[in-house]
Amino acid sequence: MAASSRAQVLDLYRAMLRESKHFSAYNYRTYAVRRIRDAFRENKNVKDPVEIQTLMNKAKRDLGIIRRQVHIGQLYPTNKLIIENQEKPRT
Repeated sequence: MAASSRAQVLDLYRAMLRESKHFSAYNYRTYAVRRIRDAFRENKNVKDPVEIQTLMNKAKRDLGIIRRQVHIGQLYPTNKLIIENQEKPRT
């Protein structure tokens, strides 16, 4: 993978993780982060430039979907789950 292609993939990965952390619903947020990490790990050994480009195009479409879903989720807020309200243990 060329250095510029690698940088583009990493930028896309970071953008997807950053955007998915804006989900207001805990379950959507954790699922999105887990799914993004798994998908990028699964494809980290791909060497074919055409396949890399195809995967990047799919990831860009998915990033657009994540952005739209985050926006929709912000229009209809829900109560936080108990797991989200827990305080961190004091040490």
